[in-house]
Amino acid sequence: MTDIAAFAHVKRPVVSTWRRRHPDFPAAVSESSGRPLFDGAQVAEWLIASGLGNAAPAELRSELALFGIIALRERFTAWQLVETVGSLLCLRRLDDRPLIDPETEAGDADLWAGVLRRAERIDVEDEYVLRELRTINAEATPADGAALAHLAEELVEAAYSEHGAYEWLLAARSRLGLDILTADSVTPELRNLLGRLTDLRARLGEGARVTLADPNARAGDLLAAVIADSEERDLLTVLAADPDDRLTRITRRRLLLAGVEELNLDVQTGTDLEERFADPDLVVTQLPYRPGEDRSVIAALTELERVAYLLRPGCTAVVLGPADALVDELKSTEAAQLRTALLRENIVESVIALPGGVLPFRPGYRPALWTLTRGPVHQAVGKVLLADIRAEPLTPHVSTRLAEDVLLWRAEGLRRDGHDPRYGRVVPVADLDRAFRGPLTPPAPPLPVFWSTEVAERPALIAEAEARLERATAEARAYEKQRGPYRGPVLRRGDALPPRTTLGRLIAAHRVTRLPGHRVDPAHLVPDGHHTVLGPGEVTGERPVGGRRIDRLVLATEYERAALTEPGDIVYTLAPRLGLYVDHDGFSVVAFPARILRLNRETARPLTPRVLAALLGAARGTARSPGAVRAARRIEDYQLPDLDPDEVLRFDALLAEAERREQLLRAQADALAEARRLTIAGLADGTLTVGSAPTHVTT
Repeated sequence: MTDIAAFAHVKRPVVSTWRRRHPDFPAAVSESSGRPLFDGAQVAEWLIASGLGNAAPAELRSELALFGIIALRERFTAWQLVETVGSLLCLRRLDDRPLIDPETEAGDADLWAGVLRRAERIDVEDEYVLRELRTINAEATPADGAALAHLAEELVEAAYSEHGAYEWLLAARSRLGLDILTADSVTPELRNLLGRLTDLRARLGEGARVTLADPNARAGDLLAAVIADSEERDLLTVLAADPDDRLTRITRRRLLLAGVEELNLDVQTGTDLEERFADPDLVVTQLPYRPGEDRSVIAALTELERVAYLLRPGCTAVVLGPADALVDELKSTEAAQLRTALLRENIVESVIALPGGVLPFRPGYRPALWTLTRGPVHQAVGKVLLADIRAEPLTPHVSTRLAEDVLLWRAEGLRRDGHDPRYGRVVPVADLDRAFRGPLTPPAPPLPVFWSTEVAERPALIAEAEARLERATAEARAYEKQRGPYRGPVLRRGDALPPRTTLGRLIAAHRVTRLPGHRVDPAHLVPDGHHTVLGPGEVTGERPVGGRRIDRLVLATEYERAALTEPGDIVYTLAPRLGLYVDHDGFSVVAFPARILRLNRETARPLTPRVLAALLGAARGTARSPGAVRAARRIEDYQLPDLDPDEVLRFDALLAEAERREQLLRAQADALAEARRLTIAGLADGTLTVGSAPTHVTT
């Protein structure tokens, strides 16, 4: 049932609900350690027919085939599964017909023997499939081979092509446990950025042949990502190399299935590309990873230099590597000389410091990106575009704008019409040469920051904050002049202590009513709705009240039973800690796990919202000890004094007075903090300066 939840992209309890509410839900076919097991095909067809779950029908069918492949790990290693199924898909493409003839009813032995004969006939030189199929034939039975052939056909049927089926298979490599195939993979956002920076689609759109190369291809992830955005693949020649023979064969199959013509494809085992075809027009590569203790800055720069030598005039390379070699300040004179020599050669187009986490399986690795173009446009000669987005999440928006910066710089160089890079600064190579070992990071924020509306309006915004501070200070002084200084008429109690009660007793006596919160879909929350949403974040002060709202039409249609708060309701939460908030205005929606306490003012001993919230917040023994799953006490068990009605009114007036003065002070603090923040931001990016202090005249 956990697999079904993952299969349908839902939470595990949803599957139990389906079994209980839908009589036609597939019955379990067996058990394993007391857990029911289901027929995957029946579950997939039920999900498609019912329309339940969050997975598309094509995805369900592909996942069903992948589950079948993963289930074979008891009989095959993960390497065997990826290599054999990939080879079967490639054989199907090379032979241009299905692996299994639906019109003949051959047994497993005959079916598998036919597959081997086809492989020996088509792949005579053993470049794609023959070795893997012979290996599996020697280590498994014909029935096992036939089972893999059936699964390969199911993948193709779900994906509609051998290429889609192979990409789905490789996407499941982490689930198969193939660390060597996942360790160097990058996030989809970074793959998208690399594809944009190569600009392959525009090059192919001009109608000329393009040679794409990767001298460190590994499993071909970067090449596959770049090719995925192009359509004219008959104009594409791809060269690749990798020292691992198993990886080169995976890459070779992957590129062939992606649509690269067999005669225009060459993947070498080793470190050198096959250069008989042509010099590469585009190079996209990731420098070989080395652990921090073995990492050599000089080795990384030498690899980068080797990539640069592959380029002829007008050609471009996109290189991903370690930031300590490509961006950081260098300690070694030899390494600094090597990096400076590349900069002086006028081949370095841009240097980009990337955010961490773009290599998911190497979270501590700090990556950077160089783009190289031999023979840049005249306006870019002697200059380099430096960008630093380490503090930015690599969202599609950031990726698009950064790629536009680099592509515009590549095409036109330095412009004087206001089209300055939005994520970097153009720096003369001479300045970097003088700094020698210095870091390759922008010396200042991008120029658009200086001309942005926010920066231009900073002096006015600071003046507005100062005016607010002046008004708030004047209001606080006027209030204090009218009411005098804060003096709480608090005395030591001389008589007996007031009787104690608990919130549970107040609820049982109908002096307080407890109401539930509502489960609100985050997709329905907007910043400009009609009703404020109060959840644990707002109640504990982690979120500002009013930052999350819901439209009244959505509330009426999607949450028919949702009740709004009334003025004076207390909203509370116990998770992640005790939080209490008095909703004086009312008409809010309380989001679970927050709840409501509503006071009954018609009782003989009424309480006020301020008083009850203050007493509950001060109750003893309410904190949660470190490591505890639950709070020390239920809120019903919180003890508080049962004050006389007159004392409740006096206490409420005192709390209201303290609350009002706190609001006045907070208005001053907020205005001062805003002026301070804007001033610091302006001085930090160089757009503001501090003049002489004004002269204050005291009369």
